[in-house]
Amino acid sequence: MKEPVLRYNSRDERSKRPFGAVKSGTEVFFRVRVSSDIVVRGLWIVVKYDRHEAAAWYDMTPEQPPKAETTDAVNRYVSYKASVRFNDTGLYWYHFEIETDLGWLKAGKSQIDDKPFITDRLQYAGDPDPWQLTVYDEKNSRPEWIYGGVYYHIFVDRFNRSRKRRAELEEGHFAYSGDSYAEGCDLSDRVSRSDWGGMPHYRPDERGRILNNDFFGGDIPGITEKLPYLEGLGVTCIYLSPVFEAYSNHKYDTADYSRIDPAFGTDDDLEELCRKASEHGIRVILDGVFAHTGSDSVYFNKYGTFGDGGAWRDAASPYRSWYSFREDGSYDSWWGIDTLPKVNKLEPSYEEFITGRYGIARKWLKKGAAGWRLDVADELPTRFMSALSAAVHHEKNDALLIGEVWEDASNKMAYGERKNYFEGDKLDSVMNYPFKNAIISFVRNGDSRGIALTVERIVENYPPFAVNALMNNLGTHDSIRILTALAGENIDARLETREAQAAASLSKDEYESGVMLLKMAVLLQMTLPGVPCIYYGDEAGMEGYADPFNRKCYPWGNEDTDILEWYRKLTGIRRREAVFKEGKYRTLVHHNRCYAFSRSDPRHGEMVTAVNRGDIVRKLPLTGNWIDLLTRKIYYTQREGPVKIVQDGMMLLKRID
Repeated sequence: MKEPVLRYNSRDERSKRPFGAVKSGTEVFFRVRVSSDIVVRGLWIVVKYDRHEAAAWYDMTPEQPPKAETTDAVNRYVSYKASVRFNDTGLYWYHFEIETDLGWLKAGKSQIDDKPFITDRLQYAGDPDPWQLTVYDEKNSRPEWIYGGVYYHIFVDRFNRSRKRRAELEEGHFAYSGDSYAEGCDLSDRVSRSDWGGMPHYRPDERGRILNNDFFGGDIPGITEKLPYLEGLGVTCIYLSPVFEAYSNHKYDTADYSRIDPAFGTDDDLEELCRKASEHGIRVILDGVFAHTGSDSVYFNKYGTFGDGGAWRDAASPYRSWYSFREDGSYDSWWGIDTLPKVNKLEPSYEEFITGRYGIARKWLKKGAAGWRLDVADELPTRFMSALSAAVHHEKNDALLIGEVWEDASNKMAYGERKNYFEGDKLDSVMNYPFKNAIISFVRNGDSRGIALTVERIVENYPPFAVNALMNNLGTHDSIRILTALAGENIDARLETREAQAAASLSKDEYESGVMLLKMAVLLQMTLPGVPCIYYGDEAGMEGYADPFNRKCYPWGNEDTDILEWYRKLTGIRRREAVFKEGKYRTLVHHNRCYAFSRSDPRHGEMVTAVNRGDIVRKLPLTGNWIDLLTRKIYYTQREGPVKIVQDGMMLLKRID
């Protein structure tokens, strides 16, 4: 193989340090190694700040190799170095340019990201793919209480009915039986379901609409009653789907941000949940749906539910400027869904309503919430996001602000602007869909290279505060249940019809295979950087394709106890081992369907997670003595030889020497 002209690995501290994202004001050291077969007349690192048009050029000067590195291999290369100070927060993009006897060369990020050097991106012309450097400030106090913890995501209507709610159903009256919901509001078209665990309504009505108007009766007091269960599961943070007044069962069509939906309870019920949860070592964060409201809301009031006011019915309404109307009477809506009119987030009165001193964001923190998860965060302008973050963290300096972002959030572009979520004045962290997708691809298909590269990219691009609070979900109310995703058929197509999805269930063999795959996925979820998020019922073995089949009722009394005990075992290990709070990540193995990584820090030791989806026994590159916390077996590598992981096996090793 021909030796590369230039070697550089942004993830190796011999090439770049500090590793990954850096605080503003940090001086970053860069080193590249250039083949001694070429004549170098000049070498520069070219850095472009994301907010500037022009790039800055920095000379790189030769470096005498240390005496300990005088091997033939090293002597074939000459090292060049430079140090650059990065003061302004945001993103920087850099590459290298070399004037040589061969001509002018440009070097960018390798297309083969797992190679430790550049092999295929040297160019005589054109722009190479640059490396990314994230620069941040730490303006807010960090919610370190979530580090090393466990999230639990609850879809409120389907988690648990309180004793009071069950009594109401037995007596034949319930909030959605046609009684008044808000003054003047008739809810006779809402459907109260007494068949806990039944199939959610999924067929459209005669007008082709999916109404999401069937209610099984889960409520906030029902969550409070299950706090001992959640504590036993190892949960430290409950993430609630929206709880504010709205027409639908999912509540993403907000009718009134200032009021808990009566189907779920009262303001006092939420305050009691937050208060009692804290007694169990658990905090509660709420779902903030601030990019749109419901058309059936006090703000828009399309159907007259809330009297004669509202933006739709009254051109002089104080809410009129929140929305964008056209001359024909139509209006901007979220993804064209007319029941979700889009809000003008930068309208001063709306911004004040949400982020002001007496705004919604602060109100519910005062009532006991520990933070917010922001729905469709990419649709919130950066100015609005900064104002929201300032309000949240001023009210509670350790509040948690999590964004729904489905991609690499560090460089997210949306609606014509770079979001820069992690400069230090916006989000604390995000939902981690890249990890979710990579775990499923590896466990289901054996893509060990893909998961390693995904994890390394996120850990490199995100600041430590964002990494440590990542919401590492395997399933959500928006995605296929993890057991179905791992073992179900037609996972990519998600089955062609809703009828097919409703009828689908795993066969006995698929289920048994799926449980084994699920255990592997959960092991990875629990030990990778960030914080695992359990979607209610995943720990009980629930199945289901996309909405609403992933939103069935929790099967109290019919849980798969084998899966449930697996979750408890891993959350117990996670809570005991402090290395999972902020431990450094390092890939150990990522090929031939085997993936292994370590988490370590000087104070709390080292842990290694290994999963082998291959059909051969694999050796792990470990020295010293280890105990597998899954089996309690001890390995003495000096006496017994290498640690080996069997085919379709998994290990969670702790260094004991």
